[in-house]
Amino acid sequence: QLQASGGGLVQAGGSLRLSCAASGRTFTSYVMGWFRQAPGKEREFVGSIRRSGISTYYADSVKGRSTISRDNAKSTLYLQMSSLKPEDTAVYYCAAADGLGNYRQPSDYEYWGQGTLVTVSS
Repeated sequence: QLQASGGGLVQAGGSLRLSCAASGRTFTSYVMGWFRQAPGKEREFVGSIRRSGISTYYADSVKGRSTISRDNAKSTLYLQMSSLKPEDTAVYYCAAADGLGNYRQPSDYEYWGQGTLVTVSS
């Protein structure tokens, strides 16, 4: 089970940190990812982090402004976002994958959190 939190209303240029608490199976078994979905748009990849936490990957749209990390001891995933833009407004979802893939597609992930809304005002 995944529980995302930390969303809210922030002004453009501001920062926000999202968290995703995992429970159930061993957290280190999963590649973890963040996706987002804006109204009327498809769910899109934000970034992913491998099981060890050493390797991270980002969408071009957030690269340089976002940092994904994980605390395996706390079974928690994080997404730190800065220099937020109105186009970052979306529901953000955390997801877990225990199979193979490039981990950039929603179909690569078996488990999903409920989403947390981030609204960036201009």
